[in-house]
Amino acid sequence: MPLNMTKVAYGATSLEEVHGWFQTRESPARLTTRNQPRRHAEMIGGSVYWILKHQLVARSEILGFEAAPDGRTEIVISTRLIDVHPRPRRAHQGWRYLEQADAPPDLGSGESAEVLPSHLASDLARLGLV
Repeated sequence: MPLNMTKVAYGATSLEEVHGWFQTRESPARLTTRNQPRRHAEMIGGSVYWILKHQLVARSEILGFEAAPDGRTEIVISTRLIDVHPRPRRAHQGWRYLEQADAPPDLGSGESAEVLPSHLASDLARLGLV
C-alpha cells in the first residue's frame, strides 16, 4: 500500500475555502518542500491528507516528485480534492508521514461531514472520545 502524508491547510478557515484553492489551480498542483522525503518512492499513489482546524478533512493524490529549480523538491499532486471522514490530528509544521491503516476513509457519495470547532476537536481527542 502507498504511504501518505499530512499537511496543514495553512490559512484556510473552512473546507469550502480549501476546495476553492484546488479549483483555481492548474492541474497538476505542486507543493514545495525543502527536502525530498526519504520514503518518496513509497508515496507515489498515496495522498496528501489536509489538516483543517485540527482534523484531517480531505485528501489529494500524490502523482510524483520533481526537483525544483532552486534545489528544493516539488510534490506533484492532483487538484481533485476528496473529502474524508474527519479525524482529529494535531497541527504541525511541514508534513508528516501517515500510514494507510491510520488514514480516514473517504466520504461516500451524498455523505457530508461537519468539521468540529478546533477547540472542541482537541478537547475530545485529549479525552479519547474521538
